[in-house]
Amino acid sequence: MPVRNIFDIDTVRRDFPILHQEVNGQPLVYLDSGATTQKPQCVIDAIVDYYSSYNANVHRAAHSLSEKATARFERAREKLAHFINSTSPREVLWTRGTTEAINLVASSWGSENLKSGDKILVSALEHHSNIVPWQLVAQQKGAEVVPIDVTENGDIDLDALDTLLGEQVKMVAVSHVSNALGTVNPVQEIVQRAHYYGAKVLIDGAQAVSHFPVDVQSLDCDFYAFSGHKLFGPTGIGVLWGRENLLEAMPPYQSGGEMIETVRFSGTTFNELPYKFEAGTPDIAGAIGLAAAIDYLNRFDRQEVAAHETQVLHYAIAKGEELSGIKRVGTAKQVAGVYSFLLEGAHPADLGTLLDQQGIAIRTGHHCAQPLMERYGISGTARASFAMYNSVEDVDRLFKALAKAKQFLL
Repeated sequence: MPVRNIFDIDTVRRDFPILHQEVNGQPLVYLDSGATTQKPQCVIDAIVDYYSSYNANVHRAAHSLSEKATARFERAREKLAHFINSTSPREVLWTRGTTEAINLVASSWGSENLKSGDKILVSALEHHSNIVPWQLVAQQKGAEVVPIDVTENGDIDLDALDTLLGEQVKMVAVSHVSNALGTVNPVQEIVQRAHYYGAKVLIDGAQAVSHFPVDVQSLDCDFYAFSGHKLFGPTGIGVLWGRENLLEAMPPYQSGGEMIETVRFSGTTFNELPYKFEAGTPDIAGAIGLAAAIDYLNRFDRQEVAAHETQVLHYAIAKGEELSGIKRVGTAKQVAGVYSFLLEGAHPADLGTLLDQQGIAIRTGHHCAQPLMERYGISGTARASFAMYNSVEDVDRLFKALAKAKQFLL
């Protein structure tokens, strides 16, 4: 598909059918893309086409429908490999999402490489999905999960990281972009510092891939995980990228189906990469839908998209400074996609309800980042999170609704 030379927000919004409706009698303003992005019509069409035209299992039959499904399924893997600049599709594993991808690494790599006394460094910015899997494997192996502190602004404290790094550190797990604050972490620098001590690095890219291009070779990380549903694709599909030599050395995460080469009661041999880690029938429609989302994104100049999103976010930040009683939470040096805030005297949950009554969809709560909320001494925030289909008019609607809610609550 040809690249669109000029980013036109009105044209983009027409691509997303769900945006054109009313909620509680008001035109919908969707500001919860950090939780899940909406889907363009082409993604919906690709999923419907699979189920209505060539629904079949992959890799396991000689008939035409299966051959077509298998070809589209593997073509999707190739597109994802190209999208993140992987050296090979063998390094791209299908998972149910970021959470399963991290669990896979923690369980499989962790069981083989961690021992008593080892340390896993996890930033205090992390989603629970990049904390709890490491805690579980640490308990099993006698290792320790150690938090990397963040500054008052919401940046990872690199000086604190330096004091924690050493030969006992085997893994550093950090997000590329914080889901709670929008902080864009200096992951390339973190990778360099960790590799100096021989530690591996896993990057949770769930909040990053929709906002700017990701190049795993340039980042030089060891694992990179993300979810389809935060990338304009369907739910239930995700990607784990890993270095081929690491994946080859790791034991299977689950067993059965496609991950098996031969089975005997005397012993079983496992399939080659990437299938060694893909037990059972995969989410075929999800992979095809995600490939359609990649095709859709590739129609745009990604720099144009990023510039538009930055403009919308900075406009929101400026509007927040104009409305008394609004406190922005997280003022990192570089942010993407998230405006997290509190309204003085109002509980975030009450605020979210009042905004919903005006057609504004935001997220409230701890955003699955309770350690981070504790770091700031709060229980949660209200979070407006933006995507390519949001506009400055959406921001105006948000702050008009906030002003009205403020009069009601205070």
